[in-house]
Amino acid sequence: MTSPRVAVLLASRNGERFLPAQLASLAAQSHRDWCLFVSDDGSHDATRAIVAGFAADVGDERVRLYDGPCRGFVANFLSLVCHDDVGAANAGYFAFCDQDDVWHSDKLARALTALAAAPQAGHPARLYGGRTRLIDEQGRETGLSPPFAAPLSFANALVQSYAGANTMVFNAAARELLCRCGSPEGIASHDWWTYLLVSGVGGRLLYDPLPVLDYRQHAANAQGHNRGFAARLARLRDLLAGRMRGWNACHVAALEAHAELLTAPNRVALAHFHRALDGCGPAAARALCASGARRQRAIDNLALFSCALLGRL
Repeated sequence: MTSPRVAVLLASRNGERFLPAQLASLAAQSHRDWCLFVSDDGSHDATRAIVAGFAADVGDERVRLYDGPCRGFVANFLSLVCHDDVGAANAGYFAFCDQDDVWHSDKLARALTALAAAPQAGHPARLYGGRTRLIDEQGRETGLSPPFAAPLSFANALVQSYAGANTMVFNAAARELLCRCGSPEGIASHDWWTYLLVSGVGGRLLYDPLPVLDYRQHAANAQGHNRGFAARLARLRDLLAGRMRGWNACHVAALEAHAELLTAPNRVALAHFHRALDGCGPAAARALCASGARRQRAIDNLALFSCALLGRL
C-alpha cells in the first residue's frame, strides 16, 4: 500500500530560538512522506530565514511559506488549514505543528497507524491526539501531561479539549469540516474547536496514552500545559472569573451556526448546554446535567456544577 502523505501545518511568529530543533525533528520522522506549510504571523526575527534554509535542505518542493493573518495563533492555524495550497497537496492526513516543540521520531508513524486501524464511525472524520512529555527551555524533562482516562465525546468536548493541537493528526474529512466551519471569533483554541467539531458530527476520536513529543515550556508559550496544582488553580480562577463563560458562549454560537452538521443527540446536548449558560441556580444546574457535559476529573465537574449554580458557566 502507498504510504499516505501528511501535510504538516506550522504557525510561526518570532520562533528563531527553538524552531531549528522542531524542524530537525520533522526531518527525522520515520514516516518520510510529508510536506510542510508554514504561516508566519509577521516575524521580525530570523524565523523566515530559518524556514527558507530548511526548505533548501529538504527540498523546496516540500516546504511552503505564507504570510499569516496576524490575528493571533488560533486564526493563524485555522487559516492555514483552509489554505488552497494545503487542499491541493494530495495529503491524506494533516498535523498541527508548534514552532517550539520537538517531535519524537515515530510521532507521525504512530498517529497514522492508529488512524488507519480505527473502526469506522458514523462520520468519516478522524482525529488523533496524545500525551506530551514536558521539557523546559533547556530541553530538560519536567514531567508528563495529565492522562485522559474517561471516554472522549461531544459531552466532554463541550467543556474541555482532550489533547494539545501539537499532538493532533486528522484526516481529509476532518479538514473539510474545519474549512466548512471556518475560524469563529472568540473560540478558545484550534485544538478545542477541532475536538468539538469532530466529536459533534460523530467522527472517530483517538487518544494515545504515550507521549508523542516534547512540549517545551517557556515564557513566550501561546498556551501552557495543564499539569499540576497551579494549572488546576488557574483553571478554577478562569471559571469563577467568567473567562470560560466567554469561551463557552462563543463555542455554542459557532456550533449552533452549523447545527445541521451535528448528530441529533449532540444537537439536544448543545441545546441543554446553551440553557445552562443562559441561566443560574438549580435550573442551570439541571440543564448542565441534562447536557451530559463533563470534564475528565471529578473535582473539575464539581467546579462546573458550582459555576452553573452561580451563573458563571
